[in-house]
Amino acid sequence: MSESRIRSFAAAAAVMLAMPAVSAKLPEAKKPLNHTVTDEPAAQQTAYYKVLRTETGTVEQISVRDYLIGAVGAEVPASYEPEALKAQAIAAHTYAERIRIGNRKNPDAALKGADFSDDSRSYQAFYSEDQLRDFYGSRFAESYEKIAAAVDAAGDQLLYYADEPIVAAFHAVSAGQTESAEAVWGTNLPYLVSVSSGDDRNAPQYETVQGIQPETVRQALRTLKPETVFPDDPSEWFGEPSCSEAGTVLQISCGSEQFTGQQIKDSLSLRSACFSVKYDDMQFVFNVCGYGHAVGMSQYGANEMAKRGCSCEEILMHYYPGTKLVQSGSRFRGDESSDKDAAPDP
Repeated sequence: MSESRIRSFAAAAAVMLAMPAVSAKLPEAKKPLNHTVTDEPAAQQTAYYKVLRTETGTVEQISVRDYLIGAVGAEVPASYEPEALKAQAIAAHTYAERIRIGNRKNPDAALKGADFSDDSRSYQAFYSEDQLRDFYGSRFAESYEKIAAAVDAAGDQLLYYADEPIVAAFHAVSAGQTESAEAVWGTNLPYLVSVSSGDDRNAPQYETVQGIQPETVRQALRTLKPETVFPDDPSEWFGEPSCSEAGTVLQISCGSEQFTGQQIKDSLSLRSACFSVKYDDMQFVFNVCGYGHAVGMSQYGANEMAKRGCSCEEILMHYYPGTKLVQSGSRFRGDESSDKDAAPDP
């Protein structure tokens, strides 16, 4: 989920809203990495992941358990309900497995032999134990214990559809209804469809207002489409948007060109592509709902479901309809990071 780095632990709500969302991260607002993995057997024997650390440029071998603790800890607050943390752990594990399989079959030279990196702009976020310790400060011990317990409870379960790990997209907060992968990325995936997530409307900072100067808009959009011609009067720049049922802006004209809502969101650093815009007092005023690409599991919505007593499985089946939980068969515990127990997959 990849739009911003974690900024503060002052309050659980503030942390959640600052999380880089897979998600997904699946990277925020990017088309999901949709590798074909149908020939990979369901029972994996993965003891570790090879992670390219962006700060050092080195590849580290990290046990599956430690990786999942670091991924969950980087994606959602430890203050979340245990069942929501378990759901996040399974989504994170599923995401990692799908990318691992794809990159080992079709290696990306930029990864230097790793399965993926810790760069949340391209993959899901990951914090080492030392990074989690710095982040949580005096609350590290209790936070780490709670996250680790959720990861252990989730075990080696993965989300599958049609005999392969799913594209386990997730985001921070939807606009009250999640979005389909087809609407956001142009990719039709039967388990990434729009579902209700009404609790999200009660999230802190669910609706935000952002003012942007015309020249900033001009420069940002001309970076995407240099041929764009803008009228002299900025009030005439933006046309009426075309929106999905979930509220995402699909297309909107600005000047002489058409842009997707995701292009506007990314170029202007909006919190989501569910927005309206008007020209007022010499600036563009964007009213934005939600946070993230809105595809897949809403992390805030998952936590609210858990508060009402929903199980991890109920949460996952709601946000990823038609999927099933399977045992991956990974060597999840023990001396997983040692060379003798962690030979690379053939």
